[in-house]
Amino acid sequence: MARGVAGDPDHGIELLWRYAEREPRPGLSLGRIVRAAVELADAEGLEGLSMRKVADRLGFTTMSLYRHVPGRDQLVDLMRDEVLGEALATAPDAAPDAGGGWRGRLEEAARRAWELRMRHPWLAEVRGSRHLPGPNAVAHYDHMLGALTGTALRPSEVVAVVGLLGRFVDAEALLLAETRREERRSGVSEQEWWGARDSLYERLDRYPALSRLWETGGWDDPEDSFTFGLRRLLDGVEVLIRERDESRDERCPECGTPLETAPSGRPRVYCSRACQQRAYRKRRSAD
Repeated sequence: MARGVAGDPDHGIELLWRYAEREPRPGLSLGRIVRAAVELADAEGLEGLSMRKVADRLGFTTMSLYRHVPGRDQLVDLMRDEVLGEALATAPDAAPDAGGGWRGRLEEAARRAWELRMRHPWLAEVRGSRHLPGPNAVAHYDHMLGALTGTALRPSEVVAVVGLLGRFVDAEALLLAETRREERRSGVSEQEWWGARDSLYERLDRYPALSRLWETGGWDDPEDSFTFGLRRLLDGVEVLIRERDESRDERCPECGTPLETAPSGRPRVYCSRACQQRAYRKRRSAD
């Protein structure tokens, strides 16, 4: 592969989806490169990932890697799709009749995503809106969407909920990745570093709300931030679904036909254009 195709998104798509259908080959292969890159990123984070380091890990020259993958950005996309396959390997069916209700299925999917990021914290460091999805990434996304299939949410709300949940998981995982990066850099654990900040704590007694919470044990047994945030997020989704369920039985004020959600996701007032026009004519004649 020539390095000149590194900026071509269409070539990146071909690389990702062809990689999913690969067959094992002896010697240096794309599969070996991706696995070595994942191991390197697990140990050093994305800031420690380079084509040269991956080549050294495999015992090949850097240029030999470019025959298989055009550049670091494409390699990161391949790594991401590779590890997302782990979450799919044991994922249960997300269909509406899979058991557990939409909330149980969505929580299970979010926890799998979180556990995956604890094994591979660098996943949350893959930032930006133009990272190409491979087949595992699309299947993972489809699995999350499927957890909400059959609920009263509008199509646009299903997409929005899954996007919100994904951003929450990534935000929590990014904090984990940043913590591990600082610990690698400094050689000091997070607990040790904050435990040595006596000069800061001596100044905090002038802040009443913070002092009151400290004295009443607010930091003695902290909430698990992921579990707490996930439950509160799903609570909000549950309220929205309940609201949608309550409005599902709305009927056309003109003919009494039950209203269906429009393809756009917007609520309908009338069941058809004909009923809307009849109601308009009635209002005109009443005037």
